[in-house]
Amino acid sequence: MMQRPDESVVHGSRAGQTAQPRDLPSVDRLLREPAVQALLAEHGHTLLAGEARALLDAQRAEVIGGNVLLDDVVLPVLSAKLQERVQECLQPRMRAVLNLTGTVIHTNLGRSLLAEPALQHMLTMMAGPNNLEYDLETGARGDRDSIIEEMLCTLTGAEAATVVNNNAAAVLLTLAALARGREVIVSRGELVEIGGAFRMPDVMESAGARLVEVGTTNRTHAQDYERAINANTALLMKVHTSNYAVQGFTKAVSEAELADIARARGVPLATDLGSGSLVDLASYGLPREPLPQEMIAAGCDVVTFSGDKLLGGPQAGLIVGSKEMVGRIRKFPMKRALRMSKLPLAALEATLMLYLRPERLTQDLPTLRLLTRPEAQIRAQAQQLLDAVAQAVAPRFVVSVVALQGQIGSGSLPVDRLPSAGLAIAPVQKKGAGRALDELATALRRLPLPVIGRIAEDRLLLDLRCLEDSAQLLNQLPALQEALA
Repeated sequence: MMQRPDESVVHGSRAGQTAQPRDLPSVDRLLREPAVQALLAEHGHTLLAGEARALLDAQRAEVIGGNVLLDDVVLPVLSAKLQERVQECLQPRMRAVLNLTGTVIHTNLGRSLLAEPALQHMLTMMAGPNNLEYDLETGARGDRDSIIEEMLCTLTGAEAATVVNNNAAAVLLTLAALARGREVIVSRGELVEIGGAFRMPDVMESAGARLVEVGTTNRTHAQDYERAINANTALLMKVHTSNYAVQGFTKAVSEAELADIARARGVPLATDLGSGSLVDLASYGLPREPLPQEMIAAGCDVVTFSGDKLLGGPQAGLIVGSKEMVGRIRKFPMKRALRMSKLPLAALEATLMLYLRPERLTQDLPTLRLLTRPEAQIRAQAQQLLDAVAQAVAPRFVVSVVALQGQIGSGSLPVDRLPSAGLAIAPVQKKGAGRALDELATALRRLPLPVIGRIAEDRLLLDLRCLEDSAQLLNQLPALQEALA
């Protein structure tokens, strides 16, 4: 029986020879291969045909370059390559990682970890219909804000509350709803920029408000605000500088003092706390942050803060304040474009419920639990991991237990340090140390559960504050050892 050209059977006389384009099978022939038929049954024709076509196109380009042996384009080899392509195609791009950077609320690594009740509540609400906008008492259409408004008011002392998809949106919506076409007075020392070049002056412009700067970078006085207020003033605004600190010869006007000025002149006061917390962090031995409930008590009409930083919930922008101001914000047309979907709203509801039992927060809220891990406990964990990690990276690297200084967050309280401990991995050979550390960091990132540390002072540092389960690292050490061999 005459062999078809596209069946690519390697005859003994041609084994080891350079492949030619005619030696490649057709897409149809590759899909008829028994091993590929099993893939078709599992994944369907559309995905397999597309990947087979892409594989053969890539192989054809290499064959034309004259760098491919005939042995490398036989059907069994191509079937295996196709299986690899399919697996890679179906590999999620968003993956869990081990955060051993020392920054607990890491902007690039997903910020806060959700509590188990939040995960379970999301799963339950996503698995079937729910009353997102349905009033179970009356049978009429409901408002999704009602899911969390009562709890937010209870926790903050506000008269009303609403939420949007992140705090940047909360600030934008507040400015647009309350100050579009008019002036907003802000201290020059509070014109912050957060990650992604999100600048307060740009937000003002996007919201259609006109920024009026008062005071200087380091000192702003009450009379600076008073002199700037006029008939076109829509809002006084305070912005908490959570991602930097101005020290030395400084002066700022408190919310309570500014609230008196605002009331006397008939102008509302808004404050943006950025990474706001609902509990006093100082009671846990952490740097203190201003609380939304304190801002409400001081007389602020609107307070905005984030849900996925110090609060420990999903990405969200929380807006609390007076009924009048929150009512205007809620009715503004932009609100619909910025509203939260059911998934993060379910997570936020469950997270806020945890704050109703504040005595249990260090047990129930992962972010707070990690922030309050005792340094001695972390050091003991590092000591237990030392020998296993040292064996995995030997003989090219040496490992030691070291004291470290971590961060609460990369965008939240970045200047405050958390005493911690971990492992320092240093190259044995000083020559080429930088290249060796880059190779080690790459090998760690390529593990099944990628490990993210940080390189400093010619060492790769693994801060263990966020590693609650040592097995997550230990179980991957054989793969690391193989990668470094």
